[in-house]
Amino acid sequence: MARRVGRSTPDPIDKYVGSRIRGRRLGLGMSQTKLGDAISVTFQQIQKYENGTNRVGASNLFRVSKVLNVNVGYFFQEMPEAGEKADGDMGSPDQSQDTLSDDPLTSKDAIELSHNYYAIEDEQVRKRIYQLVKSLAEAFRE
Repeated sequence: MARRVGRSTPDPIDKYVGSRIRGRRLGLGMSQTKLGDAISVTFQQIQKYENGTNRVGASNLFRVSKVLNVNVGYFFQEMPEAGEKADGDMGSPDQSQDTLSDDPLTSKDAIELSHNYYAIEDEQVRKRIYQLVKSLAEAFRE
């Protein structure tokens, strides 16, 4: 069985799954400690899962899905398939690493911004905030 010998960077799939765990956890307002306690691991282990440093085993991923009230497939939804070849091989680690880790929507700030935006109940206020952000972004592109 192959081991992860000498790997200095996390696997891009592990990072993606971890970012989905972090996003859902933050969206529910849950701490790493609370999630860790619920699946019987330390908060440090949750940090490692969320950073992609450690892989989440199948049993723990199942437990996380139950605690976060999602199905296991949620953690793989919309995962970029960069570098995937016709035979299903993911290509070089560098190719998929670039696509998965450079996605600004997986950052903690983007996740929190999205959850806070949708926490605003007044639809008109949300629309105005959306227009403000859009206008600012367009001004900075020029």
